[in-house]
Amino acid sequence: MLARLLNACHHFPGFVYATVRLIEATSTTEVNVRPRRGSKPHCSCCGKTAPGYDVLAVRRFEFIPIWGYAVMLLYAMRRVHCRQCGVKVEQVPWAMGKHSLTKAYMLYLAHWARKLSWKETALSFGTTWDQVCHAVEYVVQWGLEHRELGTLRAIGVDEIHIGQSHKFLTLAYQIEADCVRLLWVGKDRTMHSFEKFFNLIGQELAGKVEFVCSDMWRPYLEMIARHCPQALNILDRFHIVAKLNKALDEVRAGEARGMIREGYEPVLKKKRWCLLKRPENLTDKQRLSLRELLGYNLQSVRAYLLKEEFQLFWEYVSPAWAAKFLDAWCERAMRSRIEPVKRFARTVRAHRELLLNYFKAKKQFSSGIIEGLNNKAKVTMRKAYGYRTFRIAELSLYHVLGRLPEPKLAHRFF
Repeated sequence: MLARLLNACHHFPGFVYATVRLIEATSTTEVNVRPRRGSKPHCSCCGKTAPGYDVLAVRRFEFIPIWGYAVMLLYAMRRVHCRQCGVKVEQVPWAMGKHSLTKAYMLYLAHWARKLSWKETALSFGTTWDQVCHAVEYVVQWGLEHRELGTLRAIGVDEIHIGQSHKFLTLAYQIEADCVRLLWVGKDRTMHSFEKFFNLIGQELAGKVEFVCSDMWRPYLEMIARHCPQALNILDRFHIVAKLNKALDEVRAGEARGMIREGYEPVLKKKRWCLLKRPENLTDKQRLSLRELLGYNLQSVRAYLLKEEFQLFWEYVSPAWAAKFLDAWCERAMRSRIEPVKRFARTVRAHRELLLNYFKAKKQFSSGIIEGLNNKAKVTMRKAYGYRTFRIAELSLYHVLGRLPEPKLAHRFF
């Protein structure tokens, strides 16, 4: 029965599923495989048929478990005498190299490793973490070798923090409407690291990029200007708003400490989220606290009003009118005599043209897609409680976010 099922689902020309036996002591099903009469072995180096040389000992290959029983394919590998390569072990279609896992089982494990952690996948299917890692590595390497970059019209770049120390990964994405995927993972967030991404895609593809979304990290801006001078570099809206919120919180914290030190009523105590949250997201209690707070003549209140006014900038459509509003807002911010807000205004002025690119691109691209992908990347890292090496983290991120092609089988088992 099992041999018939295997022949229907995973038939390999030149080979025959022979006897099948069940070993109840170890909950294992062993399937003997033998070469079909008259079939010639293939050299594992060049792939050409060659005359047989001798037969090695029986090897065991792990196959997809069936009904809770481990399935092992048993096959005595033949050696061939190839005219070009010499004496080599034959090539078998169900496995590669010295791997003890079959290709079908590696695809099966890799499929579940995308949903579960690698450790949970190993425990669920009675294998080891190393075997799951080998399966993911096989699928990712095959996918990277066979993926087509096509024409990159819009890309995004950002970094995520990993580990306890100041270590980062640079992630480059394709963020077009019909294709959102991870293109590249880089170690650190330096110019030297980001250069490797442009080496990967090549000068021709980089020259066709029309839009690039990034934050204000200088190495990113310089490399984008060098390799994609024709592209509109759109600054990350998320980080702009975050910098303004940080400036507002700095004003509030400094003023709250000063009021306590001078003996005034601590009206700013526990008011952080009243000032930082958007008005429509405030609770009823926070809304009442904010209304009371706006009655005071404080720097924090003036900084809050400037912050809320700046939100109108994103509602413009015309780049010219958006530029006019931005210039007027920066002028008011510089006259506010609030140093953190003035510092933010100087940053905005320094990156004025990049901010206006958001409107020149007709608001088609923003940091929202990138932040969503970054969250998925962080969830992937958190699911595994982090990775010890960059290589394993790279494999995991490509596997989950890369949308890589996978080897095709005669039968889909999921």
